[in-house]
Amino acid sequence: MARAQFALGDKTLEIEPIRGHGGSTARSEDELFTVEESLALFADDIGVAASTVKDWRWTASRWPAAKRQEGVSFTSHRILASISDDAERWAQILDPPFNPRTGARRWSADGAKRLVGHRVDRPTTVEEKVQVVTDLTRDEEVARQAAVDLLRRPRVASEVAPAERVRVVEELARDEEVAEQVTRHMLHRPAVARQVMRDDTARLLVNRAQFDNSEATQETVRERTPAVRKVEHTMEYLDLVGSCHSFVASLGRLVPRMRGQEFTEDERETIRRSVAKVRAAADWLEAANDSGEFTLGEQLLQLLKGE
Repeated sequence: MARAQFALGDKTLEIEPIRGHGGSTARSEDELFTVEESLALFADDIGVAASTVKDWRWTASRWPAAKRQEGVSFTSHRILASISDDAERWAQILDPPFNPRTGARRWSADGAKRLVGHRVDRPTTVEEKVQVVTDLTRDEEVARQAAVDLLRRPRVASEVAPAERVRVVEELARDEEVAEQVTRHMLHRPAVARQVMRDDTARLLVNRAQFDNSEATQETVRERTPAVRKVEHTMEYLDLVGSCHSFVASLGRLVPRMRGQEFTEDERETIRRSVAKVRAAADWLEAANDSGEFTLGEQLLQLLKGE
């Protein structure tokens, strides 16, 4: 998926190269489209948000092909792209952080966010957890309920018989949402999780739930990210549409600049022959799209070769 997103980013860069420091999006008097308009047209043709196309373009511009790392997600590349110095950015991706959960050194979205100072999705350190709690309790009602829970003491609960505690918990957990939260909190305790997993039925249900969640996650990604479906099935379509946009965008920049230019007759003839080739290639594409016949005829081949 990272390779596909980078391929789309490279195609978008062909359509609209980054201009100067930071990449200007303004249109000069001699140009047909603004960068915004050109990228919006391409985004509309491939069925994604214009912001997604801009994101692909910017990330690809920050990571030349030789500096991209196989096995590192596009998301991690995008986050690390915010490192302003090229040399520092390219050196940093070669030094992934240690992940205590997996026991290996590898990049994750949270690892990249920690490096550049963004808030992580899964906090691990005390400071990160405190920040999450602070953010969640900005709402007065949430802060009140959290304060009540934190101020409770376990003395009364400790005097209740274990069987009664189980009965009370089961009664309170009849609600699906409550049961989900209680179960999650209990399984966060390693000793409890180990004991539960010794039960064959519980272990079977947990494994089945993991499989179901994996299937649901893949389907959700496809529903929320139309580009994924297109990347999986229509890369040729993206290449064709991108090539057409790249050609139109290039002419939009170049043709207005011909004002006042003086060409020799030989140069004009060369341009005419080039236009004839482009027109023939465009006609071939249109006919192939309509008829489904994609073979290259001998006459067309000779024309495209300039013979």
